[in-house]
Amino acid sequence: MRWDSLFEDLEAQFSAERTLVRESEISERVRVELAGLDLADRLRGVAGAEITLVLNSGISLQGTLGHIGGDWFVLIDNGRQWLIPCASVSHYDGLGRLARKPVTQVQSSLRLASALRGLSRDRAPVTVVLATGPGGDHRLHGVIDRVGRDHFDFADTRGEVRRGSAVAAVRTIPFTSLAALCSSGNQGL
Repeated sequence: MRWDSLFEDLEAQFSAERTLVRESEISERVRVELAGLDLADRLRGVAGAEITLVLNSGISLQGTLGHIGGDWFVLIDNGRQWLIPCASVSHYDGLGRLARKPVTQVQSSLRLASALRGLSRDRAPVTVVLATGPGGDHRLHGVIDRVGRDHFDFADTRGEVRRGSAVAAVRTIPFTSLAALCSSGNQGL
């Protein structure tokens, strides 16, 4: 009869050890999975939700998270559409813990240059917000003329329709200087 309690004790110890090993494996798998997530995955996890963010220049924006590319996203704020490079955001509020990988390879391969080329092709009038450091930004109103790999040419029309006579200047803007871009008709930022 003593053997019964000995074997029950051994079984309990073995079961407890197996549970600890399983919990340890699960914890390690979670850490590995989290290490593989990028910011775009976290943004895709809350697509369609309301979030708040602060740009590096200090501008605070709140809106509904729209389309998410590989290194940029669209925030919809009271009819305004903001195209925002992920690198220009200081911090986010409201992302939660959910994350989603891209549904297709195309979704994650759409980089900032691709989005800007689409706006350039449509000759869409936009307001470009350039980061000038903490507490400051500079705004230009016009049309994106051409897009390179890491920069774009911007025709500053000061809110006019893109015509030769309306162009005050053509500026070459590195992507690293872009804080955000806002859709036309929203110059009262």
